[in-house]
Amino acid sequence: MGTIAVRYCSKTKMGNTRRIAEAIAEGAEVTAVSILDEPKLTEKTDLLLLGGAPYANIMAPELREYAESLDPALIGEVVLFTTSNWSRRTVIALKKILREKGITVADSYFYAHMLQIESKMEAAKQFGAKFR
Repeated sequence: MGTIAVRYCSKTKMGNTRRIAEAIAEGAEVTAVSILDEPKLTEKTDLLLLGGAPYANIMAPELREYAESLDPALIGEVVLFTTSNWSRRTVIALKKILREKGITVADSYFYAHMLQIESKMEAAKQFGAKFR
């Protein structure tokens, strides 16, 4: 498949998005990295798995800034993932931002309900494994 990167924004103590990102990364045989630890993607990647959750039904500002700063020349394609109680707004908003920048974004994405994180861990690993 080429180079794969998993980046995520997780801001709660439960760390639902972090846990899902780590499971996806395990399946893809890469390391998940928080955008708070690495605020800018600097290396070319064929596939970027990018995720976050809405906070008070709004995308985290850090995730928006990260998406807006992505260089289309460094990314082959983006696949999104999200965790939340009910809203998939983060996926919809990220698709719009990235596509407007000329970045290819897959139509399919991974979603885990915030109350079903534990039961979605294996599915997240399998999702990641599809890309290795």
